[in-house]
Amino acid sequence: MELSFSNKKLAKLLNSQKDTLRKYGPDNGRRILRKLSQIAASETLLDLSKLPATRLHELSNNRKGQLSLDIKHPLRLIIIPDHEELPEKPDGGLDWSKVTAVIVKEITDTH
Repeated sequence: MELSFSNKKLAKLLNSQKDTLRKYGPDNGRRILRKLSQIAASETLLDLSKLPATRLHELSNNRKGQLSLDIKHPLRLIIIPDHEELPEKPDGGLDWSKVTAVIVKEITDTH
């Protein structure tokens, strides 16, 4: 899956193993880097959702249109589909099988 970042600062941080481990600590840093590798290796969101321990889910309310992947409580990797027109199912929901590009928006505690 095509992977990009919401801003240059985040891209620089997450493209450097050393900086990621320094900012988030060894345990969370490795988990974040693993999630990024899993995203890049997956063809679609549906493929990503089938991997063990991803817990990929759509968010709601003020985060509608965003998806969350568990890192380690309380941290979440927040992504958004990167398509000009969002692929939708007939019922209006996001068609995960057609999302082939995402933007990493942030790493945060959504609770």
